[in-house]
Amino acid sequence: MDFNTFLFKLSKHPIKVIAPAIDFESYVPIDLSKDNKALDKLDTSCSQSWTTYINNFLKTRHKLIAFGGYLEPRSIYSRSAYFNTKNMLEERHIHLGVDLWCAAETPVLAAFDGVIHSFKNNTNHGDYGPTIILKHCINSITFYTLYGHLSKASIKTLYKNTQITKRQVIGYLGCAEVNGDYAPHLHFQIIKNIADFEGDYPGVSSQNNLAFYRANCPDPNLVLKLY
Repeated sequence: MDFNTFLFKLSKHPIKVIAPAIDFESYVPIDLSKDNKALDKLDTSCSQSWTTYINNFLKTRHKLIAFGGYLEPRSIYSRSAYFNTKNMLEERHIHLGVDLWCAAETPVLAAFDGVIHSFKNNTNHGDYGPTIILKHCINSITFYTLYGHLSKASIKTLYKNTQITKRQVIGYLGCAEVNGDYAPHLHFQIIKNIADFEGDYPGVSSQNNLAFYRANCPDPNLVLKLY
């Protein structure tokens, strides 16, 4: 069985990784790709502009959580030298996880039983901010899930190898001041082989490296089942 099929078969039902009290009927897909012309009028360098855009998007649709973004090419990363290069093929702008956009301090849930692999506050501009990575071993297959853009308090009292249960609250969404300068959201990513990374893993790829990261970080919707 290939890894994608394994992930898909882990659950017949959607797996919730955020806001346990909010049902899936309150979710709505959002397009934040460079092809969304509505973003042309947005100051993408300003987290408050993003927050206003996301909040208005949700309000007009009478929803509470916006989601999407896997393999989405985005222009927002061009604001940060951390992602930007002069070589278009090397510039990192293709998103490798699913983002779930909602209010700061929203609870974040573990997708599966596992242990805390690592955690870190990634402080580059446009980076994850506080981040937790869990290690899972199911049916003798080991893989990892990453939860980025959390609050500082989320990683303050953690210890590596602590046992975590599915749907356990592991943290809370951070505000723009701590989460890498974004509107509040969860970056959720699945990683097959984490190599030597600790508390961090690339969440945005260049075109040149996309084949590798697409294979190593499959679509989180295989388990989220949101679309």
